[in-house]
Amino acid sequence: MSTAGAYRVVPLGAEHAQQVLTIYQLGIDEGNATFETTAPTWPEFDAAKLPHHRHVAVDDTGRVLGWVAAVPVSDRCAYAGVVEHSVYVHPAARGRRVGSALLRALIASTEAAGIWTIQSGIFPENTASLALHERAAFRVIGTRERIGRHHGVWRDVTLVERRSPVVV
Repeated sequence: MSTAGAYRVVPLGAEHAQQVLTIYQLGIDEGNATFETTAPTWPEFDAAKLPHHRHVAVDDTGRVLGWVAAVPVSDRCAYAGVVEHSVYVHPAARGRRVGSALLRALIASTEAAGIWTIQSGIFPENTASLALHERAAFRVIGTRERIGRHHGVWRDVTLVERRSPVVV
Protein backbone atom coordinates (compact mmCIF):
# COMPACT_ATOMS: atom_id res chain seq x y z
CA MET A 1 0.00 0.00 0.00
CA SER A 2 1.39 3.37 -0.99
CA THR A 3 1.50 6.06 1.68
CA ALA A 4 1.79 8.92 -0.82
CA GLY A 5 -1.06 10.90 -2.33
CA ALA A 6 -4.30 12.42 -1.24
CA TYR A 7 -7.32 10.73 0.24
CA ARG A 8 -10.95 11.54 0.85
CA VAL A 9 -13.50 10.37 3.42
CA VAL A 10 -16.68 8.78 2.07
CA PRO A 11 -19.53 6.69 3.50
CA LEU A 12 -18.51 3.11 4.25
CA GLY A 13 -20.43 0.71 2.05
CA ALA A 14 -20.45 -2.91 0.97
CA GLU A 15 -17.94 -2.12 -1.78
CA HIS A 16 -15.37 -1.47 0.97
CA ALA A 17 -16.17 -4.61 2.96
CA GLN A 18 -13.11 -6.74 2.24
CA GLN A 19 -10.61 -3.92 2.74
CA VAL A 20 -12.33 -2.74 5.93
CA LEU A 21 -12.31 -6.24 7.42
CA THR A 22 -8.66 -6.68 6.42
CA ILE A 23 -7.71 -3.44 8.20
CA TYR A 24 -9.77 -4.55 11.20
CA GLN A 25 -7.90 -7.87 11.33
CA LEU A 26 -4.53 -6.09 11.02
CA GLY A 27 -5.46 -4.01 14.07
CA ILE A 28 -6.57 -7.09 15.94
CA ASP A 29 -3.33 -8.88 15.10
CA GLU A 30 -1.24 -6.01 16.51
CA GLY A 31 -2.73 -6.80 19.92
CA ASN A 32 -3.60 -3.35 21.33
CA ALA A 33 -6.76 -2.42 19.47
CA THR A 34 -9.56 -4.62 20.81
CA PHE A 35 -10.49 -7.65 22.86
CA GLU A 36 -11.71 -9.28 19.63
CA THR A 37 -9.52 -12.02 18.21
CA THR A 38 -10.96 -12.16 14.68
CA ALA A 39 -12.76 -9.66 12.51
CA PRO A 40 -16.46 -10.30 12.05
CA THR A 41 -18.02 -11.32 8.77
CA TRP A 42 -19.33 -8.50 6.61
CA PRO A 43 -22.99 -9.31 7.43
CA GLU A 44 -22.15 -9.16 11.17
CA PHE A 45 -20.24 -5.90 10.79
CA ASP A 46 -22.94 -4.39 8.58
CA ALA A 47 -25.75 -5.34 10.97
CA ALA A 48 -23.97 -3.98 14.06
CA LYS A 49 -22.76 -0.58 12.81
CA LEU A 50 -25.03 2.43 12.51
CA PRO A 51 -25.42 3.06 8.76
CA HIS A 52 -25.10 6.87 8.87
CA HIS A 53 -22.08 6.88 11.16
CA ARG A 54 -19.51 4.78 9.33
CA HIS A 55 -16.92 6.21 7.00
CA VAL A 56 -13.78 5.19 5.13
CA ALA A 57 -10.76 7.14 3.97
CA VAL A 58 -9.87 6.13 0.40
CA ASP A 59 -6.91 7.10 -1.73
CA ASP A 60 -6.97 8.13 -5.38
CA THR A 61 -7.13 4.49 -6.49
CA GLY A 62 -10.06 3.65 -4.20
CA ARG A 63 -7.88 1.80 -1.71
CA VAL A 64 -9.23 2.00 1.86
CA LEU A 65 -6.72 3.61 4.23
CA GLY A 66 -8.90 3.43 7.35
CA TRP A 67 -12.40 3.31 8.71
CA VAL A 68 -14.55 4.56 11.56
CA ALA A 69 -17.93 3.24 12.69
CA ALA A 70 -20.29 3.61 15.63
CA VAL A 71 -22.76 1.46 17.51
CA PRO A 72 -25.43 2.48 20.00
CA VAL A 73 -24.41 1.97 23.63
CA SER A 74 -27.91 1.01 24.69
CA ASP A 75 -31.45 0.67 23.41
CA ARG A 76 -32.75 2.65 26.42
CA CYS A 77 -34.14 6.02 25.34
CA ALA A 78 -32.01 7.90 27.90
CA TYR A 79 -28.93 6.83 25.93
CA ALA A 80 -30.30 7.60 22.46
CA GLY A 81 -27.65 10.27 21.96
CA VAL A 82 -24.67 8.16 22.99
CA VAL A 83 -22.61 5.97 20.66
CA GLU A 84 -19.43 3.95 20.98
CA HIS A 85 -17.02 4.06 18.09
CA SER A 86 -14.02 2.27 16.63
CA VAL A 87 -11.41 3.78 14.33
CA TYR A 88 -8.77 1.75 12.49
CA VAL A 89 -6.03 2.93 10.12
CA HIS A 90 -4.02 0.65 7.86
CA PRO A 91 -0.45 0.42 9.24
CA ALA A 92 0.99 1.75 5.96
CA ALA A 93 -1.29 4.81 6.09
CA ARG A 94 -0.46 5.93 9.61
CA GLY A 95 1.03 9.38 10.14
CA ARG A 96 -1.09 10.96 7.40
CA ARG A 97 -3.90 12.25 9.66
CA VAL A 98 -6.27 9.58 8.32
CA GLY A 99 -7.56 8.89 11.83
CA SER A 100 -8.18 12.58 12.42
CA ALA A 101 -10.11 12.91 9.16
CA LEU A 102 -12.20 9.88 10.03
CA LEU A 103 -13.02 11.21 13.50
CA ARG A 104 -14.01 14.59 12.00
CA ALA A 105 -16.41 12.79 9.65
CA LEU A 106 -17.87 10.80 12.54
CA ILE A 107 -18.28 13.91 14.67
CA ALA A 108 -20.04 15.71 11.81
CA SER A 109 -22.43 12.83 11.12
CA THR A 110 -23.27 12.23 14.76
CA GLU A 111 -23.82 15.90 15.57
CA ALA A 112 -26.07 16.24 12.51
CA ALA A 113 -28.11 13.34 13.92
CA GLY A 114 -28.41 14.87 17.40
CA ILE A 115 -25.94 12.55 19.08
CA TRP A 116 -24.36 14.27 22.06
CA THR A 117 -21.69 11.80 23.19
CA ILE A 118 -19.18 9.63 21.34
CA GLN A 119 -17.25 7.25 23.56
CA SER A 120 -14.71 4.48 23.27
CA GLY A 121 -12.56 2.16 25.35
CA ILE A 122 -8.85 2.15 24.48
CA PHE A 123 -6.08 -0.05 25.83
CA PRO A 124 -3.67 2.27 27.72
CA GLU A 125 -0.79 0.80 25.71
CA ASN A 126 -2.35 2.19 22.52
CA THR A 127 -0.76 5.61 23.00
CA ALA A 128 -1.26 6.57 19.34
CA SER A 129 -5.02 6.12 19.66
CA LEU A 130 -5.12 8.02 22.95
CA ALA A 131 -3.21 10.91 21.33
CA LEU A 132 -5.50 10.86 18.27
CA HIS A 133 -8.57 11.10 20.48
CA GLU A 134 -7.07 13.86 22.60
CA ARG A 135 -6.44 15.91 19.42
CA ALA A 136 -10.11 15.39 18.50
CA ALA A 137 -11.29 16.86 21.84
CA PHE A 138 -12.03 13.56 23.56
CA ARG A 139 -11.32 13.50 27.28
CA VAL A 140 -10.25 10.63 29.47
CA ILE A 141 -13.04 9.62 31.83
CA GLY A 142 -11.02 7.02 33.70
CA THR A 143 -9.52 3.58 33.55
CA ARG A 144 -11.38 0.34 34.04
CA GLU A 145 -8.76 -1.87 35.61
CA ARG A 146 -8.53 -5.55 34.70
CA ILE A 147 -11.85 -5.28 32.86
CA GLY A 148 -11.25 -8.28 30.63
CA ARG A 149 -8.84 -11.00 29.62
CA HIS A 150 -7.04 -10.73 26.30
CA HIS A 151 -5.03 -13.79 25.27
CA GLY A 152 -5.07 -14.90 28.90
CA VAL A 153 -3.83 -11.57 30.30
CA TRP A 154 -5.93 -9.09 32.27
CA ARG A 155 -6.16 -5.78 30.40
CA ASP A 156 -7.17 -2.29 31.48
CA VAL A 157 -9.27 -0.02 29.27
CA THR A 158 -9.13 3.78 29.26
CA LEU A 159 -12.56 5.29 28.70
CA VAL A 160 -12.68 8.39 26.51
CA GLU A 161 -15.61 10.52 25.45
CA ARG A 162 -16.38 13.58 23.40
CA ARG A 163 -19.38 15.63 24.40
CA SER A 164 -20.75 17.69 21.55
CA PRO A 165 -20.64 21.43 22.07
CA VAL A 166 -23.34 21.68 19.38
CA VAL A 167 -25.91 19.14 20.57
CA VAL A 168 -27.13 20.34 23.94
